Formats: sequence, structure tokens, C-alpha cells
Amino acid sequence: MSNTPGDVSLLEYLDLSQLNCLNESQDHTLKSIVSQKSRNTSSNHLLSDADEQLLLTIPFNQTVRIRSIVIHASVEAQAPRSVKLFVNRPNLGFEDVEEAVEPEVAQALEMSAEDAARGTQIALRYVRFQAVNSLHIFVASNHGGEETRIDAIDIFGLTVETTKDLSGLKAQEE
Repeated sequence: MSNTPGDVSLLEYLDLSQLNCLNESQDHTLKSIVSQKSRNTSSNHLLSDADEQLLLTIPFNQTVRIRSIVIHASVEAQAPRSVKLFVNRPNLGFEDVEEAVEPEVAQALEMSAEDAARGTQIALRYVRFQAVNSLHIFVASNHGGEETRIDAIDIFGLTVETTKDLSGLKAQEE
């Protein structure tokens, strides 16, 4: 749960049809850990394929403000270490993110294996995450494993009240 009153898990606002992850294993995908639109508690996990890097694109079905993030990994050596967060950057590739630095990067994080194992909530620079339509998480390195493993992700914040999800509306006949 979030530490800030009013904040909610933003996973319920995911646009699963636009979800994407580069360098994910075919058998252990990003969709497998977020498709329930709540924090994953199953044995499913995201695993990188060719090396330890991952590039997650997490789109929302409405504009949100993000205050904090949880990245949980149960295997210490495979836990993310160096992480870069980007906002509203569709079509990002590894060549766009590897050398990127702030301010192009909304925030860079160095995660300890303990924080990942505990699923510690990490506060973000709120001013940089005010009008988010998509969050992009680049895992540059882990704590020494061949692959990176993520068991659960959760994102906390608020929806922007002026933006409503119109996907449920139907055209009314005259």
C-alpha cells in the first residue's frame, strides 16, 4: 500500500493492449505479472532473455500522476540494480536509453538487492511524473545474474481528474 493518503495502485489503469517489453523471455513475460491489474502474487515472473537488460513500456488508459514505484524480485542476483525511468516516450529502443541521462531520463535509480527482495516502495520526484500516459522502465543492470527477474511491479499515484477513460462509452442513436 502507498504511504501517501489518496494514492492508489495505478495498475488498474493499465492499457494491456499497448503493454510491451523488449528482451523478455517468451515463457516469462511482463504481461504475466501485470495482466491481473494488481500486484502479482502468483509464481509468474518477468525474466530477461539475451542478457540482463529489460525495457518495459507500461501504458495507462488515462493520464496519471506517479508518486512511487515498487519493483519486487525474489532472486537477489537477478534483482534490478541500475534503473532509468522515462515518461511518455513511445517507441523507445535500447539505443535510446543506454546512454541517456537526466533530464531526458525522468529519474535514475540505484536499487539495492534488499529493496528489491522486500518490495520496498521507492518515492519518485513527483514533479517529473505529473502527466503520465506511459511509463518506461529501463533495467540497465542487475546484481550479477545472467538474466534479470522481476516478480512484481506496482505503481502508486493518482489519476488526473480531467481525463476520463472513454473506452466504455457507446455512441447513442439519435
